[in-house]
Amino acid sequence: MEHHTVLVLADPTEPQLAMLEALPDGTGIAVGNRTDAFVRAAEDATVILQWSGSRELLRDTLAMVPGVRWVHVRSAGLDGVLFPELIESRAVLTNGRGVFSAPLGEFAIGAALFFAKDFRRMVRNQEAGAWEQFDVGELAGSTVGILGYGDIGRAVASRARAFGMRILALRRRPKISSGDPLVDVSLGPADLPELLAQSDYLVAAAPLTPETRGMIGDAAFGLMKPGAVLINIGRGPVVDEAALVRALRARRIRGAALDVFENEPLPAGHPLYSLDNVLLSPHCADHTTDWLERAMGFFLENFKRFREARPLLNIVDKRQGY
Repeated sequence: MEHHTVLVLADPTEPQLAMLEALPDGTGIAVGNRTDAFVRAAEDATVILQWSGSRELLRDTLAMVPGVRWVHVRSAGLDGVLFPELIESRAVLTNGRGVFSAPLGEFAIGAALFFAKDFRRMVRNQEAGAWEQFDVGELAGSTVGILGYGDIGRAVASRARAFGMRILALRRRPKISSGDPLVDVSLGPADLPELLAQSDYLVAAAPLTPETRGMIGDAAFGLMKPGAVLINIGRGPVVDEAALVRALRARRIRGAALDVFENEPLPAGHPLYSLDNVLLSPHCADHTTDWLERAMGFFLENFKRFREARPLLNIVDKRQGY
């Protein structure tokens, strides 16, 4: 069976790299966060694992490896690595899509419960020593609109279904989800106004592409229900942050729960920090105690497929961006 050399773009001290010892005997490995770590191995390398290296390191390394056949990116999001040289290369690109979907689905439901039950008010009253009864909402019977019905969207839908929620799913090719038993209504891009108008909870889980950048802006907020909640667990720039702040300040929507942002880390003094109708997560909603081990385990499974000439999981359409 053919032997391979893998270039791993990472800090060599990262503990999950020890899992690479499970690679078959004879597999070459070079690890580093600078290109000089790959000078000797580059000529024979067939695989690049973009574990935690920078975009610049990936670009420079790709240029050094004439025989690269497969590039795997640890993350699900690809907007930070899809530079022209990678798009034009003959290398197959895969990502971590699906590895982190379950905890993101849980976060979306947790965020919906946060607003439905008004947990912020409960904590505020508890801290003030105030016994103040109030009415709460319930998720059952409410509508969740999922913008971007891929692996993350399905993880949200399966959990929302357990709560008795009505599920609208919007994706680029709606026919794919039209027979999905989790989905009540399958929508396409032209149906975005309908999704916005009907959703009590709008979950943004779409990849970042030229078409989705800034998709949720002033016009979108104008179509949403006054009691609607935006939950962004996809890519930050899908939401126009300035427009979101305006909508939240004017109480145009009830609130927002955000795990991703236009600029990360969210700068000190950003208005989102001070708004009382926002729940912020510093892009760690999928950081379970074993999330990195899961990510490496997925690479190892895909490497086995690569070595055995079987179809790889999570092949990315580099021109579409997902």
